[in-house]
Amino acid sequence: MKKIFSAVLILIINSTTSFSQFTNVLIDDSGNPNEPGIFVNPKNTQQIIAGANLNFTYNSNDGGFTWSKHEVSSSFGVWGDPCMMADTSGNFYYFHLSNPSNGNWIDRIVCQKSVDGGNTWSNGSYTGLNGNKAQDKEWACFDKKTQTIYITWTQFDSYGSSNPNDSSQIMFSKTTDLGLTWTTPVRINRLAGDCIDSDNTSEGAVPAVGANGEVYVCWSNRDTLFFDRSTDGGATWLNEDIVASTQPGGWDYNISGIYRCNGLPITKTDLSGGENNGTIYINWTDQRNGESNTDVFISKSVDGGFTWSNPLKVNDDTTTNQQFFSWMDVDQTTGFIYVLFYDRRNYTDKKTDVYLAYSIDGAQSFTNVKVSENSFTPNTNVFFGDYTNISVYAGKIAPIWARQDGSSMSVWTAQIDIATLAEAAPVLQPNHFMLYQNSPNPFFENTTIEMNIEIAGYYSLAVYNVLGRKVADVKSKEFFSDGHHQLMLDATKYKLNGGVYYYSLSRGNEVMTKQLVIVNQ
Repeated sequence: MKKIFSAVLILIINSTTSFSQFTNVLIDDSGNPNEPGIFVNPKNTQQIIAGANLNFTYNSNDGGFTWSKHEVSSSFGVWGDPCMMADTSGNFYYFHLSNPSNGNWIDRIVCQKSVDGGNTWSNGSYTGLNGNKAQDKEWACFDKKTQTIYITWTQFDSYGSSNPNDSSQIMFSKTTDLGLTWTTPVRINRLAGDCIDSDNTSEGAVPAVGANGEVYVCWSNRDTLFFDRSTDGGATWLNEDIVASTQPGGWDYNISGIYRCNGLPITKTDLSGGENNGTIYINWTDQRNGESNTDVFISKSVDGGFTWSNPLKVNDDTTTNQQFFSWMDVDQTTGFIYVLFYDRRNYTDKKTDVYLAYSIDGAQSFTNVKVSENSFTPNTNVFFGDYTNISVYAGKIAPIWARQDGSSMSVWTAQIDIATLAEAAPVLQPNHFMLYQNSPNPFFENTTIEMNIEIAGYYSLAVYNVLGRKVADVKSKEFFSDGHHQLMLDATKYKLNGGVYYYSLSRGNEVMTKQLVIVNQ
């Protein structure tokens, strides 16, 4: 037994000292992939799809532990800005720019579809073709009630032109037949941008669906975040764009070591049915605190986008270092908000980490935790890409980011679950119950779990492994009366082998997590 317990103690120490460093998974390091996108299948959170420049897609069927790589082709060409999405049937969609053999560079927005989990892709359909005009920076969202896909992007009269007669517009199109055909694009923005592809260019349109089927879009132009909305599926929009926030320094700014950098906005809504249902969130970065102190911000609207809260700083550091390239998602089962970004708070040079901030109170406050295991130092000699990405559903948190080592680019993810996240960066303080440490701990076969329920209701108790994967549903939404309760956890029943695990008691959005250890006989 002494040898067994020595091994267990070593495992506990290693787990405790490294737990805030989530297990990182290399998705791809060949072909200089960058600018990645990712999406968790709501029908099966173990199935995840990802994409990267210029024409790479990846799929995982085990929650992101292992990945398969595919090089995608289309007769319309594949040219970056990968946006990944799924419908309610579990079909995946890959949106990107074009480079057709018979046509012009980025002359349309392409949608390719996979019905086999991302192993193969259709030739695709397209929208936005408008003569020689360039169509850039697309993003899409899905309305599960109407089975409609909405897409927005920037149209350039002439990409890169400084001619004042050339302008950039925010465009909108939709499909009601799951990508077979698309409506004729319409212009959303009232104030045009220029075509230089900088602060005075209209860019960053990410659509989101509202609680009553509204379509919301925010973009940046002239150091300002503009917002528009449609209540008829995109047929009509407001006569005047709403100013959601200023963006001091604009969306196009410099970060040392990065080829180019932007703070374009991300728009998401809460459709969870919880207390913040219908709230609209906009996340972006800007340099209002100085060129060497880029920060991550969020603003929200509870009245359909007509008025907006003052910007709240998401990164909780007290340094004057850089945080940049943020992306946001909302877990539609809980309403929790997750923001991923690069962060240099721990260094005085260009070394860079990846951080995740999350909020359980409707963006009133955020808890930050580092998710990358190792830092990296980028240089401007290699194109770094323009975005990170994150997808979350039912507590499965799938971040994705690019890193640069020397002249090589690679794409990474991390194994994160709401239970392991709460353990690494505790913020969930229940008011309705208390979960106690199991006893005995460590144990071989059986252990007792105790809890004190202050308010009777339906509670769930689950066990997770150190990688955040749920391995046992002990109780699933079972009614508990108020008072003291004891449960016996049988490791044999759930086929739990020796090692470190975490058990979480939850009620609605409240979660409490403890660690337990199982020893081999």
